[in-house]
Amino acid sequence: MAAQSFPPVRACIFDLDGLLLNTEDLYTLCANIVLTRHGRPPLTDAEWGLKAQLMGVPGSSTGNVFHSWAKLPISRQRYARELKSEQQIHYPQCQPLPGALNLLQTLNVARSGSAQGEKVQVALASSSVRANFELKISGRQENRELLDLIPTHLRVLGDDYLGDVLHETTGEEAGGEGKKRGKPAPDIYLAALARINNTTTTLLEGSRKKIVPEECLVFEDSIVGVEAARRAGMRCVWVPHPGLAGVWKGREREVLAGRTGVVTLDDDWLQRQQASSNEDSWAEQLSSLEEFDYARYGMVVP
Repeated sequence: MAAQSFPPVRACIFDLDGLLLNTEDLYTLCANIVLTRHGRPPLTDAEWGLKAQLMGVPGSSTGNVFHSWAKLPISRQRYARELKSEQQIHYPQCQPLPGALNLLQTLNVARSGSAQGEKVQVALASSSVRANFELKISGRQENRELLDLIPTHLRVLGDDYLGDVLHETTGEEAGGEGKKRGKPAPDIYLAALARINNTTTTLLEGSRKKIVPEECLVFEDSIVGVEAARRAGMRCVWVPHPGLAGVWKGREREVLAGRTGVVTLDDDWLQRQQASSNEDSWAEQLSSLEEFDYARYGMVVP
């Protein structure tokens, strides 16, 4: 689909960590405290290749990728407990990233297509579990004010999203047999869209038509998050950490097209993407949320 043929965006879906809040840096801080405590080298800017495989992936802190690199002299369970203890100290210190508050405030009054169009819907789709979400908004009033701009019923978190989205063909829960599929699977973004479409506000206003994936715009900082959005059939704005952007400099098109294979799934989607034509009009890269162009996506701001 060519860029000029996209319909106006009717819904925006946001990741949380590293996109709205600066928790990615705090995660690194907490991990480094535990690593150093046990005589292991810290995560540095040289490890952004590793971090790219961890960001946005549920359970990555206790997974094979991290622990094969870390080679800690303690069990994964003990590492998880110590990491959680540090996060309880440091996560409340997180703060909004540049442009996040203004963007959400503006989207709350934006209209889709025209000044008379329907209100743009805003949702959250984060792999963060609810306990950590509450921790991140507990320390600073500006964090709570920021997240309060996203309706509570449209906050889809890592420990509650699976039951929201069903395969249309089978009626089974996404992931199969009750198993969650984290990013780069599209499940969490499809769950967020299902939440939006199940609200009466969306259906009573404007066209009454349900929002389809290509009318959704995902905001992500992680590589697997971009791929998850692409797999969901949604457009995407990638706002990477400067360290991540530096590692992938020159390969941005692979990221925007969802072709990196940083985390693999058991399907042939990646192979089909790699063989497809240039589809970069589905996604763009920004260095900050402050750069977002509403008109580009068919949104009108009063």
